[in-house]
Amino acid sequence: MKVSARNTLKGTIKKITAGTVNAEVVIEVAPGVDVVAMVTKASAEALGLAEGKEAYALVKASSIMVAVD
Repeated sequence: MKVSARNTLKGTIKKITAGTVNAEVVIEVAPGVDVVAMVTKASAEALGLAEGKEAYALVKASSIMVAVD
């Protein structure tokens, strides 16, 4: 797999909540650390997404901010 996104987080699909048009996909990327993505229901079906299956969360943004206390 080749992608242009610089931040690729591999994990396991924890939960999929399918709506009429979209699906919310929760990917556990580390113990206790989840990333939530909204995708179209058609995309979720085309990718064969299912709970327990491995997947990647790809983050591509022109700006990512970093903060500290």
